[in-house]
Amino acid sequence: MNILLIGSGGREHALSWKLAQSPLLGKLYAAPGNPGVADHAQIVALELTDHASVVTFCETQHIGLIVVGPEAPLVDGLTDSLRAAGFSVFGPSRAAAQLEGSKGFTKDLCERAGIPTAGYVRAKSLEEARAALTRFGAPVVIKADGLAAGKGVVVAMTMAQAEAAVDDMFDGALGSAGAEVVIEEFMIGEEASFFALTDGATIVPFGSAQDHKRVGNGDTGPNTGGMGAYSPARVLTPELEAETLSRIIAPTVKAMADEGNPYSGVLYAGLMLTSEGPKLIEYNARFGDPECQVLMMRFEGDLVELLLACADNRLSALQPPRYSSDVAMTVVMAAQGYPGTPKKGGRIDGIPAAEAGGAKVFHAGTTLSGDGVLSASGGRVLNVTAKGPSVKAARDLAYAAVDAITLPDGFCRRDIGWREIEREEGGV
Repeated sequence: MNILLIGSGGREHALSWKLAQSPLLGKLYAAPGNPGVADHAQIVALELTDHASVVTFCETQHIGLIVVGPEAPLVDGLTDSLRAAGFSVFGPSRAAAQLEGSKGFTKDLCERAGIPTAGYVRAKSLEEARAALTRFGAPVVIKADGLAAGKGVVVAMTMAQAEAAVDDMFDGALGSAGAEVVIEEFMIGEEASFFALTDGATIVPFGSAQDHKRVGNGDTGPNTGGMGAYSPARVLTPELEAETLSRIIAPTVKAMADEGNPYSGVLYAGLMLTSEGPKLIEYNARFGDPECQVLMMRFEGDLVELLLACADNRLSALQPPRYSSDVAMTVVMAAQGYPGTPKKGGRIDGIPAAEAGGAKVFHAGTTLSGDGVLSASGGRVLNVTAKGPSVKAARDLAYAAVDAITLPDGFCRRDIGWREIEREEGGV
């Protein structure tokens, strides 16, 4: 079977790496891909907003499955155009992708379906936002309603920070994504991520992870798209996973189907583990990045078989997914300046040495010149990923690989997995 993978980041490199291991795969194509993805797929130039050209390519190359990695094509409705042309597609429709594309849409759905989440107010003007801030006080969470490339959430610890955040959003700092904002109560607890595959009826758990959003050690500095992650997140116990499925995931899938927008694809729930149980922070309509990298390191099944069954409404016919008992950890190597304006063009060396010790290096923001020089081209540059029998063992392998790589204008957090390592060392 020929497959087209849409996307260009570390998530897509991890997906291409796992898809390439399937005996069902004929030829893998990727658009636009990256130098790491190119190790597993033929890179093709497609204008993803030109749905007709993507459909024509799939017809010409006899594509049997399209896997859409990033959120923008989902929200743009690419899956709808491909499905209308008769293709099997892994990823939700445009209407269903509103779960990620509009924070307000998701909050309203949670309210209708009784799904536990933070109290909130939707604000369409600066005046409404400032009134909501007065209601909630500080600390408070401000979210741009639309897609903002992982930069649309501000956790404001003071009213001054909160007011500055809403001022920036309504001043156009995030473009159309910030034309409407959601003001939320600040929840107390530990964050974790839970993943499930669904074809709109059957729901299959697909593991847990804990991401590290803040740019600096000790969870300091601004939020980013993610500086590292590990899986599984042991803090999300089997009992809490069951509660997440019954009180958050299943009601969401049912509500979407009941309202005429059945959800098909991966549903990624960002959770706050509060004293009252898990509460939904937000949904993503695709595999996380960098969470996908650690999930793919642990997944031991046939990814093509699983994603195709999801796309074709056959999930109930498959056995539950299998995972390694090992812990996987990924550390993001980013360019100086991220999450603001990253410094691009820095030469990257040492990846073969890093992988010689057993790690896997996924490319996130890299480019390869005609003379074979690999350099940084984005904010998050590499995802250095390793497995081990414990979080500490996986961490040690991952950071040894990081230290084998030369990226002069790069940096990384040095404390990925710190909460769980403290629990391991404390015997908790």
